Amino acid sequence: MVLNLLLIGLAVTLDPLPLTAFMVVLPSERGVRKGAAFVFGWLVSLAIVVALTVLATGNNPPKPSTAPSLAALAVKIAIGAVLVVIAIRHIRARGRPKPPKWQEHVDSMSPCFALGLAPALQPWALIGAGAATVVEAKLSSWESFLALFAFCVLASASYLAMEIYTLFRPRQSQQLLARFRTWIDTHTDQVIIAGSLILGLWLIANSIYLIVT
Repeated sequence: MVLNLLLIGLAVTLDPLPLTAFMVVLPSERGVRKGAAFVFGWLVSLAIVVALTVLATGNNPPKPSTAPSLAALAVKIAIGAVLVVIAIRHIRARGRPKPPKWQEHVDSMSPCFALGLAPALQPWALIGAGAATVVEAKLSSWESFLALFAFCVLASASYLAMEIYTLFRPRQSQQLLARFRTWIDTHTDQVIIAGSLILGLWLIANSIYLIVT
């Protein structure tokens, strides 16, 4: 479970599409406040998913080879297949999508809008994979609490790092964000393809292995 959560957390925090949106919000007028609202919305959304999943299982994860356990593994296989399809679609795609309209009004954006923008932009296929993995968790020791906490922090690490750096180094952060965004703009497809294929195939292979053993 811990390894799966770490891999999924890394995929979430490095997903280039919400990262690009955050790098539009952060350099805008009052960007630090809007960035803080974005990060807060991101963290709260993750925490709600984790909490609801644990509540749904009653902190009593299903035993291996039972119907609920097999259903959770089937969900992870389905999500892995979706990620592989996403990678294939990006391989076949031509051209780049136009920036969303909200970016045209980013300077006048309110912190409340940024707060709601975060969960709207989260990669929900990856979040779903994380939730299916959390089904296996039983919060009976500090290690299990730490694993879930680490997942939420890791899945938000890139946003937290950029927000803190911008807060304490506003001038230097402008140049860093510009270079980082340029790199992401030119490598978005490669990152999505590699990340979706690696994580998707891992989820499929790992889940099938657990089913047959």
